[in-house]
Amino acid sequence: MSTLADLRVIFQLLRTGGSKSSDHATRLNQFYQNQAGDYDEFRKRLLPGREQLISSMELPEQARVVDLGGGTGGNLEALTANQKTRIAHWHLVDLCRPLLDVAGQRCHENTYSFVQLHEADATKWQPEAEADLVLLSYSLTMIPDWIGALENALRMLKPGGQVAVVDFYVSRKYSEGVQHGAFTRHFWPLWFSWDNVFLSQDHLPWLQAHTETVRLREDVTRLPFLPGSRVPWYSYVGRKTRG
Repeated sequence: MSTLADLRVIFQLLRTGGSKSSDHATRLNQFYQNQAGDYDEFRKRLLPGREQLISSMELPEQARVVDLGGGTGGNLEALTANQKTRIAHWHLVDLCRPLLDVAGQRCHENTYSFVQLHEADATKWQPEAEADLVLLSYSLTMIPDWIGALENALRMLKPGGQVAVVDFYVSRKYSEGVQHGAFTRHFWPLWFSWDNVFLSQDHLPWLQAHTETVRLREDVTRLPFLPGSRVPWYSYVGRKTRG
């Protein structure tokens, strides 16, 4: 990605991040309408752990996958050749039309015939049949009713199905796992909130309380153009154990 394309994305982040619309879909459309075409390449350096999580997902034959907040369909690029042969249905759900337009073009160019696009709310949309896996890749922090989204994810999963989440976060002040300092816990949520991305201390504990932990990684990353930055992120796979 060129420096010029990087700067275009950063300009749009700064210009549109402060949208005060009360409607979530409107905020998303305003935020992405002028950067959707460039944002995938920018995301590759901005969002760590995504490719590793997706390429390691265990999928049964004829798998049904729901990608909540799947945006441009960039998550599809991380699938291995073997995973693609196992997928019967990949439901990509997003509220943002500009991102779904990019996803539609990607599916056409790559002949992803197993993908269905849905312009819908992640807290309400349900597939016709139970899912084997629900993916939320850097989307949970952008969903205002994140509990509703996770509850909906568990409702659509079949017993034994898995939810896979990768996102930015901060720990609670007193955490059983990685514990972040006061600066990290206060500064990064404030920084990201300008773009309506809301880092939470509660996402990971909620997942651990409501699913059986299969895999967990907690780490930090540097942001492009911010030398020395250390932003916490996690990757989590949990299994549904309740009906």
